[in-house]
Amino acid sequence: MTFVLAAIAGIWMADGLALLVAPRQVMERLREVLALSPAVLRWEGFSACLGIILLVGTEGLRYQPLWACTGAAMVIKGLFLAVGPERWRYGLLEWCLRRDDVDYRFWGLGLCAWALLLLYVLGLLGSA
Repeated sequence: MTFVLAAIAGIWMADGLALLVAPRQVMERLREVLALSPAVLRWEGFSACLGIILLVGTEGLRYQPLWACTGAAMVIKGLFLAVGPERWRYGLLEWCLRRDDVDYRFWGLGLCAWALLLLYVLGLLGSA
């Protein structure tokens, strides 16, 4: 389970670094993908599955309530984007895709911090 949780942290770190380094390019690619294939949002079900793994796999780790809230948020976000009402889903996506670059950089910084904290708690960065 440690490796699965480390993989989740790796995904967060990769997303966070991409948003820190090139937020405009990342968001332009995301807009293109959503325009060409809106069905890609069905893959958000995978995010919901990762959220369930986070809920179950972090039992007994330090900061467990934090991981439970994070896992629950991942499940809710994933299910909403995968099967939520289309009008609400696209309204929220439009709002998210029209942010300033600095907003994306803050999200990137947050994702990197989340990833480092999870790796630390797992004992993969120093001792927890």
